[in-house]
Amino acid sequence: MPRRLRLAAAVLLWLLPGCLGASTRLYAEEDPLRILGSLSLRPTVTNSSSAWLVQFYSSWCGHCIQYSSTWKALAQDVQDWQQAMGVAVLDCAQEENFDVCKEYGIKFYPTFKVSHMTHSPDREIRSIRQLMVNVLQNHTRLDRPDHCPPLDPYSSGQLLPLLGQRSDHYTAIIVEDPDSYVGREVILDLLQFSGVEVKRALSSDRPLVDALHVTALPTVHLLHPNGTHTHLHVQKRLRFFFSSLLRTLPGVQRRSRSSSSSSFNAHTGALSDTHSPEPWRDMDRSRVYTADLESALHYVLRVELATHDALEGEELKIFKDFVTLVAKLYPGRASVVKLMETLSDWLLSLPLQRIPYQAVLDLVDNKMRIAGVFLGAELRWVGCQGSKPGLRGYPCALWTLFHVLTVQHEATPTALDNTGLEGAAPVLQVMRRYIRTFFGCEECGRHFDQAAAGHLEQVKSNEEQILWLWNQHNQVNYRLAGSLSDDPLFPKASWPSPSLCASCHEEKNGIHVWNQDQVLSFLRRHYGASNLSPQYALSPPRLTPPPPTGRKHTDRPKQEEEEKEYQEERKEPDRKVEEQLDLRPGLQPLRGEDQVEVQRPGSGGAGGGVRILGLGFNSVDMSLCVVLYICSCLFLMLLFFFFKVRSRRWKLRHSRLHV
Repeated sequence: MPRRLRLAAAVLLWLLPGCLGASTRLYAEEDPLRILGSLSLRPTVTNSSSAWLVQFYSSWCGHCIQYSSTWKALAQDVQDWQQAMGVAVLDCAQEENFDVCKEYGIKFYPTFKVSHMTHSPDREIRSIRQLMVNVLQNHTRLDRPDHCPPLDPYSSGQLLPLLGQRSDHYTAIIVEDPDSYVGREVILDLLQFSGVEVKRALSSDRPLVDALHVTALPTVHLLHPNGTHTHLHVQKRLRFFFSSLLRTLPGVQRRSRSSSSSSFNAHTGALSDTHSPEPWRDMDRSRVYTADLESALHYVLRVELATHDALEGEELKIFKDFVTLVAKLYPGRASVVKLMETLSDWLLSLPLQRIPYQAVLDLVDNKMRIAGVFLGAELRWVGCQGSKPGLRGYPCALWTLFHVLTVQHEATPTALDNTGLEGAAPVLQVMRRYIRTFFGCEECGRHFDQAAAGHLEQVKSNEEQILWLWNQHNQVNYRLAGSLSDDPLFPKASWPSPSLCASCHEEKNGIHVWNQDQVLSFLRRHYGASNLSPQYALSPPRLTPPPPTGRKHTDRPKQEEEEKEYQEERKEPDRKVEEQLDLRPGLQPLRGEDQVEVQRPGSGGAGGGVRILGLGFNSVDMSLCVVLYICSCLFLMLLFFFFKVRSRRWKLRHSRLHV
C-alpha cells in the first residue's frame, strides 16, 4: 500500500470511533453482551427463547461511563447463562434511539429492564446476579425461557432414590442454606455443559442431610454414572470452585455453539471416534513437556516457515529475532539449544539480504552433521494433545513456548544483552511480529495484533510481561469457548484452574477475581525450567566417535551398517547447498571431542569422499581448493614475470636516453 494511502487509512481509523457514536466507545462487539438499537431491540427481546437484562444508558452520563466496566464484568461473569438470560445495552443518547427509550419509559440512567419490568437494584454485580436468578426462578410456566433449568430445591424424597442408580451422566447435589444463591448460580454456570446435571437441596431437609452426612455448607455430593456417590472435595466453598471442578469431570464438555441442543451421547460418541493414528499419551497437567515445545519449533521451522521460498527484508529480520530469542532463552534440551545457537550465529554472520529457506532447512535438518545438534522431525503432542485431529496441537504448543520464554526472560534478564532485543517486553514484541507475519491463521494473527497494539506499550517490566501474556491467553479462551475449535475434552476456560492453583482464585463482592501475586508465583513455577518434563521427547541419534589414531579398522560389519544408515538418511548425496547459498560462513570448526570424521558411503577406495570436521567438506571440495590454490599461484607467478620483464625494458630504454 502506498505511504499516502496508509496515512489516509490511519487518519480514518483514528476518526472512526467518533463517527460511529458513543456506544462504540463504551461497549464493543467483542464484549460478551449484545449492543441493541431501535431496530434490533424488539426482535431480540420479543422473539427470543431466553430472557433479557437490558441496560438503558446514555453515553454522555458520567456515571454510565464509570459503570461500563462493571456491566462488562457482569456480562463476563454470567456469559454461560445466555441460553436462559442474555445481557444487553442500548444507548439512549443516540438520535435513532430517542423514540424507543421514550416508549420504554426511560427517564434516568442507567435503568435496567428485565422482561418489560423496570428494576433499580443495588448496582453491585452480586445484587444484579441475584436479581437475574430471582427473575428466572419466579417465571410462570407460560413465560419461562425455553432453556432455563429448574432452580427450585429438590426434596429428599426426590433425591435419595437416585443413590446407587446407574446413569449416563453425573448428578451433582448441592446442599445449601435457604438464603444461599450458590446452588442456583452453579446450575446456570453448567447450563451449556453436557454430561452433568446439577440439583439443589436445602439444609433444612434433615433426612437428606443425614443420609449424605453433610457437615459443612454449601457442599456438593456427586453421584457417579456407575452408581457410586462421594463428596466433592473443594479447597474453597465458593461458586467458582464448584463450577470449575464440575466442568473438569471426565466426559463433561461444553456444547458446541452450532449444536447446543445435541445430546451427551452424541458428544461422547464423537470423542470415542477420534480417527487419530496417534496413541494417547498419559500426561500430568501440572507439568510442561519438552515434547510440546520441540514439536512447536519443528512446526515453525520445517512447516510454517518452509512455505516461504526465501526470506528477505522485514521477514528476514523477524525470523532472525525469533531465532535469537529462542537461542538465548530456551531452557530445554542442550541439542535444541545448540541448534538454535548455530542457526542464530549463521544468520547473523551472513551479509546477504535474501536467504533461500532451503538453506535454513538444511541446517535445521543437520545436513552438515554437526555433533550435538538435533531437533526431532515429528509432532509429538503431550500436554497439547487433543481429543481428535485438528484440536489444540500447534496453537497450544506455541502459546506454551512463549509462556516459557517470558518466564525464562525474567529468570535471566541479561540473556538478551547486546542482541538488539533489550527493549521493554522483548518476548511479546517478537511474538507479536512473528504471529502477524508468519502465523498460518491470518484472522487469529490479526486479533492478537489488535490486542497487542492497544495494551502492549503499557508493559514495562518482566513481571508485567508474564502477566500480560497470561491475561491475553485467557481472553482468547473466553472468546473461543464453545466454538468449533474448542476441544470438548479440554474445554477452554480461565486458567489456572482451582485444582492447579487454589490460591490464585478469590471472591470479592460476589464476583470471581484473580490474586495476581499468586498467579505470578504459579506461572513462574509452572513454566520454569525445573518443571519441564523430557518424557515422550524424541531422542537424538548417536554419532559413533572415530577410532583412536593408529588403530586399524577391524569392525568392518559395524562400519558397513553405519554407512548404510547414513545412505538412507541422505538419499541424495552431494546435494550442494552452494546452489542456493553457501552455508559455511558463520559455522566455526568444532574442537576437541566435537571433531568427528565420518566416512561417506562408497569410501574404501580412492574415489570415496571424506567428510572433514563435521562441516560437510568432502574430497571434491578439497580437490577444488587445491586446484584453486595452484591456479592462484600460477597467476601470481605470471604477474611477477610480466612486471619483471617490463621493469627490465624500462631500465634499458632510460639507459639509452642517458647515453
